[in-house]
Amino acid sequence: MSITELDKAYVAGTYKRFPVELTSGKGSLVFDSDGKRYIDLGSGIGVTAFGIADDIWKDAVTRQLGTLQHTSNLYYTEPCARLAEMLCQRTGMSKVFFSNSGAEANECAIKIARKYSQDRKGPDCSTIVTLKNSFHGRTLTTLAATGQDAFHRLFQPLTPGFVSVTPEHIDELYALAEATPIAGVMIECVQGEGGVVPLSREYVEALAAFTSERDIPLIVDEVQTGNGRTGALYAYMNYGITPDIVSTAKGLGGGLPLGATMMAEPFAGVLGYGDHGSTFGGNPVSSAGALSILGRMDQAFLDEVKAKGDYIFERLTGAKGVESVTGMGLMIGIKPTKPAAEIISRGIEKGILCLSAKEKVRLLPALNIPMGLLTEAIEILAGILSE
Repeated sequence: MSITELDKAYVAGTYKRFPVELTSGKGSLVFDSDGKRYIDLGSGIGVTAFGIADDIWKDAVTRQLGTLQHTSNLYYTEPCARLAEMLCQRTGMSKVFFSNSGAEANECAIKIARKYSQDRKGPDCSTIVTLKNSFHGRTLTTLAATGQDAFHRLFQPLTPGFVSVTPEHIDELYALAEATPIAGVMIECVQGEGGVVPLSREYVEALAAFTSERDIPLIVDEVQTGNGRTGALYAYMNYGITPDIVSTAKGLGGGLPLGATMMAEPFAGVLGYGDHGSTFGGNPVSSAGALSILGRMDQAFLDEVKAKGDYIFERLTGAKGVESVTGMGLMIGIKPTKPAAEIISRGIEKGILCLSAKEKVRLLPALNIPMGLLTEAIEILAGILSE
């Protein structure tokens, strides 16, 4: 049996895979089982922040594999502690809880917000407000937090205690607060799975002011937008706000599973012994890899991410076959005049790998993609869009 046949026979059919078997890669180039070359504009859905088989990341991971690949959170390990220190120093947060994924990081954020609010305002203060068109994960609780009914239909009843309001309509939140005790507000600064739609600065500032005035935890989901993706270390930094709780994953691990939930004061002490846990959270190997990723994201690097994003916007905005371009940094959504699926399929034929988000072609290339490769890929994409 071929790999495709084995996969179809034995792997749960939850993914509509493209007809490509990837076997190897380096940086922003990947190769299939026939030896065909592709420029990767998806980076594993924003995970391989420094591309495939990055030497610095690989060396950090390999060294750690040779010393201690896992213990448990009953013991101290240096990579976990160093990574927590780096995250707090780079963000101004006070504590970090490590997990395995973005959904788990969001679950932790929700637990912190509820415990904080119920400790201060009573057991009825449990409602978490999210935004319509949001996406926060695929567990039952993070599905409930996700503001898209399409994700809810098959899995009722979902975890109760979530309400979604319309983005950019701050009055909806004000009205809800009059009738419902709110335990937290959870947002993505750029709604990735919702179509790569950035929130306006005015709206985010209004949300931050509202939650601060009412002592409501503000959670920013940085699972996809974080770790340099938008041209800032975390997307909220583009808005001039300071959240109470920040969740992240994807690009942080560079290709290994790792989630993190960061807490500002006074949220840092909300979870006590036994209130939460994770077998693999803060795993030494994943943490060592993350240190090698985060440690290279200085301001010069982030400025390069912005410049690459600006190039894509300038090249494709108003181009033939393009209705609109949205996003921030190297998190970009292109609405074509033809179906996005057709554009992506043609891209595979011509040697570029793109993603989708609703009706858009989504680009999430490695943050360090060489400008020459990026230019080559965008010219191919522009040609497909104009066909």
